[in-house]
Amino acid sequence: MKKVATYLSFSLLLVFLAFLYGFTTNRNGLKKVKNTVVEFEAGDNNFLTHSMVDKLLIQNNEFVKNQPKRLVDLHFLEANVSANPYVEKTAVFLTVDGVLKTLIKQRTPIARIVDKNESFYVDKYGAKIPLSTNFSARVPLVSGIGESEQIKELTELIKIINSNSFFAKEIVAIQRDAQNEYTFTVRSGDYKIVFGEFKNASEKFKKLIAFYNKAFKDKTINNYKELNVKYHNQVVCTKQNQDGKQ
Repeated sequence: MKKVATYLSFSLLLVFLAFLYGFTTNRNGLKKVKNTVVEFEAGDNNFLTHSMVDKLLIQNNEFVKNQPKRLVDLHFLEANVSANPYVEKTAVFLTVDGVLKTLIKQRTPIARIVDKNESFYVDKYGAKIPLSTNFSARVPLVSGIGESEQIKELTELIKIINSNSFFAKEIVAIQRDAQNEYTFTVRSGDYKIVFGEFKNASEKFKKLIAFYNKAFKDKTINNYKELNVKYHNQVVCTKQNQDGKQ
């Protein structure tokens, strides 16, 4: 009898706790969303504004604020925000006190691709980012890129460029030609860098660093109109008025 009484007491306790939980959950679900808060992860991008995100927090053609919490579909709202091309990742959740919070990391552009038909940014993953009237990113302008494989190769090239603080500021434009060779436009002068195909890229940049160290020290960098590193183990330089090698 003692075991039966203990079992019944335990069962009644479970039933009571389940009832209490259901009652609390139902009561909490009837409470309305009293406010929405949008927070952006720290960064330089300002593609999205708080009001733009608020327009994405729409469910059943209604803004979620003042809707009962139990009717809010967090998965739907998160998917809706994530679908925005400026969003890299997001989290949408309700706090205990009825605030709907949206945390957003915006995509970071690493290049702006331009051609006859369109212009857009790409991030390090190769994802396309539309241009924005709210924000203009200071990234290299790139031409001659069209196919997804070309974009993938470009992102690898720019990762190497951005790994060096000097080249990240120095290279302002990249052109890819029909022979799959790259040419860089630079900030420090009127000369071009003929980089060639995306082969032995790290070695080519090492050669350029060595050349720059000497050219800046000698103050001869503006004597050239072209630096060519496409050939093995050398920097071929074309001077402004005559050809020469270094």
